[in-house]
Amino acid sequence: MMVHSKSVLIKQIHEHSKDKIMALYILKFKRTGIFSILLVALWSFTASAQTAITLQKAVALTLERNLTIKQSQITEQLGAEDVRQARGNQTPTLSVNPQASYNFGRSANLTTYSYTSQSYLYFSAQAQVGLAIFQGGQLRNQVLENKLILDADKTSTEKVKNDLILNVIIDYLQILTNQDLVTAAQQQIDISKITLDRSQKNFNAGNQTLADLSQAKAGVSTAEYNLTTAQNSLASTILTLKQYMEMSPDSAITVEKPDINKLGDVQVLYNADEVINTALKRNPDVRLAEANQAAYLQAIRVAKGVYYPTLSFFAGAGSSYSNLSNPFAIGGAGVFNQLNNNFNQSVGLSLSIPIFNHSTASVGYKKAKLNYQYSELSTQLAKDNLGKTINQAILDVQSAEKSYISATQTYQAQKDAFNIIQQRYNVGFVNSLDYNTSLTNYNKAETDMIEAKYTLVFRGKVIDYYLGNPITL
Repeated sequence: MMVHSKSVLIKQIHEHSKDKIMALYILKFKRTGIFSILLVALWSFTASAQTAITLQKAVALTLERNLTIKQSQITEQLGAEDVRQARGNQTPTLSVNPQASYNFGRSANLTTYSYTSQSYLYFSAQAQVGLAIFQGGQLRNQVLENKLILDADKTSTEKVKNDLILNVIIDYLQILTNQDLVTAAQQQIDISKITLDRSQKNFNAGNQTLADLSQAKAGVSTAEYNLTTAQNSLASTILTLKQYMEMSPDSAITVEKPDINKLGDVQVLYNADEVINTALKRNPDVRLAEANQAAYLQAIRVAKGVYYPTLSFFAGAGSSYSNLSNPFAIGGAGVFNQLNNNFNQSVGLSLSIPIFNHSTASVGYKKAKLNYQYSELSTQLAKDNLGKTINQAILDVQSAEKSYISATQTYQAQKDAFNIIQQRYNVGFVNSLDYNTSLTNYNKAETDMIEAKYTLVFRGKVIDYYLGNPITL
């Protein structure tokens, strides 16, 4: 029993490419039962230290950490500040302008409106209030435009999130595909090694030629190469998933595999018009194009307002003090008396009529209309592309189902054929060339079936994405 458990442990280390130092210790102390038990405990601790990642957790961590999403959210915040600024532009302005100076030499006494050569202290202060009464509707329209731009920014964030979710799903399914390909490659190595062992014994007994033995060795090398390729692909897709989740490349994660039986239940029959109509209401690309179009329409109204006159209300109050005006005043009472005597007020209306402004108004208005026309085409293009994409997606999922059925049938046929040839090979009725050819066909059929299975699952999830259905595995 102890020998069996140790061999299982060694096989697990080989299959999962764990710590090489641990593998060396196992080889060195493989006859020490106590050490084997300690290694099993250490192995369990290492596995528990890894972070288990499901598809739902991968999506959640991506939405929480991804920097692209955070950038888009900051753009939203900037848009919200633009709305606040546009609303603030509708409120009155208030400014206070105090001024103090010490004058010497010949200068104007602004209190007595006469020139003097004396040195003196001068102080004045003005307060002004301004309010735009009419500006061609620009202020109100600018508020509406900025709110529409903010809506577009929010929709853009949703689009970023949806695109990332779809990318995570694609990569997650590719990881599952590569995991199965690694498992299949490891099984191929086991079969190839068994074949090599038998060929070596037959060669030693004089029942096979050196060419047969060389082919068996080549079969092991090919299987090991396929395993390395599969492991590299798996590592690459896992790294991509970590990048989506903003995790360190060195972080230890395990990607959990869902129930295989559930993955095979994929809907393939859809009504294209129904899917397109549903997607048009949900698709972030279309919604973003529509939001931008609404903002550009409002921008036309803002640009048109430049043609109208601007009517503004203003009011002001101020006073001044100079020590030359009342040199005999003593203390603060004299200062306040002079400020009170010089206190002045003003109130009025200001009208600005645009006549010529270097064609700024006309050019701005024409550009606004062109931007709107461009946005109209962008919206229609987004809808057309969505329709084409969905039609292609429905065709893809139906084709994927046919490919999966065909690949499954081919795999089963090649598996049965290999089992028969293997039995005949073991008793010497089949040469090594036919055996290796059958093994290669069997391995390829298994790989094709695995890839076809996950392709079918992925194609089905794409349809769920466009329908707005929750993506689960």
